[in-house]
Amino acid sequence: MQQFIIEGGHPLRGEITPQGNKNEALPVLCAAVMNGHAVTIHNIPYIEDIKNLFKILEFIGAKITPQAPDDWHTVTISTPGIITNQLPADLISPLRGSVTLMGPLLARTGKVFLPRPGGDKIGRRRIDTHLLAMAKLGAEVEVFKDGYLVHAQELRGTDILLDEASVTGTENALAVAAVAKGETVIENAASEPHVQGMCRFLQKQGVHIEGIGSNVLRILGVDGWQNLKPVEHSIGPDYLEIGSFVSMAALTKGELLIKDVVPRDLRMIQMVFERLGIGLEYVVDAGRTHVKVAAGQKLKIKTDVHGEIPKIDDAPWPMFPADLVSIALVTATQCEGTVLIHEKMFESRLYFTDKLIGMGAKIVLCDPHRAVVIGPSKLYGAVMSSPDIRAGMALVIAAMAAEGRSTIQNIIQIDRGYENIDIRLRALGAQISRVSG
Repeated sequence: MQQFIIEGGHPLRGEITPQGNKNEALPVLCAAVMNGHAVTIHNIPYIEDIKNLFKILEFIGAKITPQAPDDWHTVTISTPGIITNQLPADLISPLRGSVTLMGPLLARTGKVFLPRPGGDKIGRRRIDTHLLAMAKLGAEVEVFKDGYLVHAQELRGTDILLDEASVTGTENALAVAAVAKGETVIENAASEPHVQGMCRFLQKQGVHIEGIGSNVLRILGVDGWQNLKPVEHSIGPDYLEIGSFVSMAALTKGELLIKDVVPRDLRMIQMVFERLGIGLEYVVDAGRTHVKVAAGQKLKIKTDVHGEIPKIDDAPWPMFPADLVSIALVTATQCEGTVLIHEKMFESRLYFTDKLIGMGAKIVLCDPHRAVVIGPSKLYGAVMSSPDIRAGMALVIAAMAAEGRSTIQNIIQIDRGYENIDIRLRALGAQISRVSG
């Protein structure tokens, strides 16, 4: 089992380019199997979750070819036929993103059996929204103890009101609506940047979509997967990784230029970091936009009007992303002042705070959804285990800001979402090494 050894107190300095958005790459790669033509995808983050998905796609009949030998950041996917629509439980169970194969396989073959997907243990993650959307589009749904059988004779456009603004539920509905007959309207749709990327991917294949970036999507299907066009698509930058780098730079008292960002994807993230005393500066160079985290950040929490304790909470886009709550919390431990962190979406995400408390952080975990952080606290190195992708990155950031040496175990969780993070951070001056433990 591999682990990270981190010596804290070393400022990050230099330039870094964020990887492609994991949460866009997974559904786009799944949707590629709908197309009978060759599909080329650029800027793929070659992380553990993607490696696992490649195995699943090859299992069902896709041929995946890298642009260059051993360079899987650009691949061409050819799926002339689907060998099986019975997905393998051993590959599905570790990968939550595999749920977005439900829509594409239903669209391509009219039938799919999906074992219960797994992923991060951050609380209950419903699949009801997916099944309700499939049923509205003409499918019959059978629920078994070990999975879900979805099948349809004909897929028909319809009016869907999602019972929650589920990202992956929206993406599955989009995939089916793209090849259905007639128009589909999805209300209460998720609108995160990766959902927008999925919409643009489908548009390039000839699917007419209106309302991209809003919570009402209108999709005019192409009436059969055979009518999809060949496509080439580039995955957008991972704004969650950008948020992680902002925190690292500020907490290590470094200076960092994060290259090739999309400013509109960072608006709420920037507002939250400013609430913690961290300013961002945009730099435009030759038509490309970068964001700079300058040295000497004040790291002082801005109170609400009348000096009231502020709150940082997550909500569907364009509000603060749930996947950055862990990062915001660890950042707050190094900021002067008090803040309430309210994780509304997942009831187990804040349990990692006991590890930060063990390092010296002043945190009161009020209940599974709320924590009060009082800062700044001097952190000390510790031995910890990464419980999930985002909490794992939060622990890396804490270790980099701490005094002394930290050991982070179970780093496969971090590798699931961040590509070669130790190598990339060493290039910026971090003292981090990967060892077998």
